[in-house]
Amino acid sequence: MGRTWRSEPGAGVWLTLIERPRDVAALDVLSLRIGLALAPVLDTFSAAPVRLKWPNDLYVGPRKLGGILVEARWRDSTPEWAAIGVGVNVHVPDGAEHAAGLAVHATRADVLLHIVPAMRAAAARTGPLDRTELDSFAARDAAAGRRCRGPVAGRVQGIDASGALVVDIGSEVAIIRAGSLVLEEEL
Repeated sequence: MGRTWRSEPGAGVWLTLIERPRDVAALDVLSLRIGLALAPVLDTFSAAPVRLKWPNDLYVGPRKLGGILVEARWRDSTPEWAAIGVGVNVHVPDGAEHAAGLAVHATRADVLLHIVPAMRAAAARTGPLDRTELDSFAARDAAAGRRCRGPVAGRVQGIDASGALVVDIGSEVAIIRAGSLVLEEEL
């Protein structure tokens, strides 16, 4: 999609945490759960509330603050481990007009100190998203009610307990389990 990402020394926190989840349903929603855990922590370092964009983005206002990537290694039908990668711009990289950063007082060490326990707690949860998590996502959803062009064209309604994106495509509701959400304004 022609997107670029740049990592400047000292400008952010980029880490990979290895966990050993045993619950497949929890693994299916892990990137969302990590976002839900990080948002309130990052709020304490941000000038505005951190919003979430399905499936794995953190936003402040209209700009991307960070992202989450989860990769799992399987042994037969059981997840052996999951690598949870998180990148957060503590400071906006030079020339990155579409990126967000945290407030001036934020330091990489403080951010790291607070996000790792939140990530570990989120990774320890089991099952699909519960009602509280769905409500928390809805309160921070950067896309709900907005029109999208991908992975299908329609109006974003939110997510379901399995972590799927719910999009009203006019004649029906589409349940999307993979892909990148492209909002009309982002093209």
